[in-house]
Amino acid sequence: MILTTSTLNRVMVVELALPAMLPGALVGWHYAVQLSRPRWGYGADVNGARTPWIIGGMAVLAAGAVAAAASTALMQASALYGILGAFVAFFAIGVGVGASGTNLLAMLATHTAPARKAASAAIVWIMMIFGFVLTAGVAGHMLDPFSMQRLIAVTAVVSVLAVFTTVLALWGLERKAPASVLSAPPATEPKPDFAKALREVWREPQARRFTVFVFVSMLAYSAQDLILEPFAGLVYGYTPGESTQLAGVQNGGVLLGMILTAVVGSTIGKSRAGFMRRWACGGCIASAAALMLLAGGAVVGPSWPLKPSVFALGVANGAFAVAAIGAMMTLASTGRASREGTRMGLWGASQAIAFGLGGFLGAAAIDITRALFALSDTSLAFAVVFGAEGLVFLIAAWLAMRVGRTRADDMKLPAMPAEGGLAAE
Repeated sequence: MILTTSTLNRVMVVELALPAMLPGALVGWHYAVQLSRPRWGYGADVNGARTPWIIGGMAVLAAGAVAAAASTALMQASALYGILGAFVAFFAIGVGVGASGTNLLAMLATHTAPARKAASAAIVWIMMIFGFVLTAGVAGHMLDPFSMQRLIAVTAVVSVLAVFTTVLALWGLERKAPASVLSAPPATEPKPDFAKALREVWREPQARRFTVFVFVSMLAYSAQDLILEPFAGLVYGYTPGESTQLAGVQNGGVLLGMILTAVVGSTIGKSRAGFMRRWACGGCIASAAALMLLAGGAVVGPSWPLKPSVFALGVANGAFAVAAIGAMMTLASTGRASREGTRMGLWGASQAIAFGLGGFLGAAAIDITRALFALSDTSLAFAVVFGAEGLVFLIAAWLAMRVGRTRADDMKLPAMPAEGGLAAE
């Protein structure tokens, strides 16, 4: 995903001189496809096996990633055919991410003891970010000196390794899970159809509130995603390899933020009410501050310490994310039994809508502001957009505090343990 959402969009905007709205639309399209996430999760809820969905989804994702790189190369010869091919490729990417990601989280929620859900979620996300950092660093190094053929080759190698690792990691894992760690006993009631199951989940106040929070917070989280590498290329003169490595710097910060949150949360989270809620709120505020630093860097120019600013944004994002993840893992098993995949799908769909809108709006905002400034001041355009994204993060911080208050006021279900994170407080 580092290569498809970060590197390819930079190549389209900088090397091919295409509008930033094109990669924004492609990434938005792959998120729109992920509105099918509830259906993928429901399918595994019904048949009880998630491993085939995860491995199959990863295979589709890998094929889509290679096709996306090839389509980007094709844009040099024929923009029309290249763009059409890219939309097909990003459709496959959306299907693969939706099928594999939803069921991975649902497997984690159902096969982990309730008291360990937040910690297990943090570990899985830390490993994911570590994968981002590793791929960005190694692939970024391998992309220079840049060529389209090298881009396709690097993407293909990364994709094959991803599928191979997935198969090794999951082989026999579901069969080995002891019944004692399952978060809930298997349900014996008949399975409803998909529409009814989705309505039942939406009527749960916890699930509905958390869906809204996920949407707003992830809108803020994703808005800078597609413009950071073009920013580094256009304002700071970074090469494709250097800007890909910059994504590694950001994800290194995310990794550190997640680790710090997990360590501090395990130490004092149980003894201080509202710790995870306040931490999530603080992470949103810190993310807004880091975006303001990037806005300042856009105005000042190449003399600004870009990498430390990007690293700070990553740390703040990681701190916010762990709190939300802990809440998601706990809430997935709260409510009617055997709906974990459907709940994860609902929240995944909400996240997908937010990421699609955020990525597209961020990219479109750059095109619009550059047009308003007659393309003469690209730096000012980036400064305006980064500042606006910071304001969205502040709204997310306000929502984080509000979720904690409203749940205590009118929820009728028993209070969750402190490990539940944001929504459980």
